[in-house]
Amino acid sequence: MLTESAKPSKQRKAFFNAPLHRRQKFMTAPLSPELREKYGIRRLPVRSGDTVRVMRGKWAGHEGKVVKVDLKNIRIHVEGVQIKKADGTPVYYPLHPSKVMIISLNLSDPRRREIIERKKAKKSLVEEA
Repeated sequence: MLTESAKPSKQRKAFFNAPLHRRQKFMTAPLSPELREKYGIRRLPVRSGDTVRVMRGKWAGHEGKVVKVDLKNIRIHVEGVQIKKADGTPVYYPLHPSKVMIISLNLSDPRRREIIERKKAKKSLVEEA
């Protein structure tokens, strides 16, 4: 729940007016079974450079690198997932991050490794309790 209110209109308002640090949470996608076993976590926010597999829609089964993460519209752009405009120029088709599965992580940022370790530690604490 985004707000304390149970009113759907207030929930939608909070979602669409959410600040960028909250929108980053909306960008999470599940990890592939191999990555899930390797890192011990279920999902992570998608970042550019990650390789994803599209699980739903017209491009289901397509794999490619994330080219752009659009926090404003809560969408990602994946290499090869393109449509042609009326004048013939290709444009990336925006996908919702929940409709993809991360199959390879971009670990060039050391902070991301810290995030993975923190989530793994938190999960182990919850399992012990």
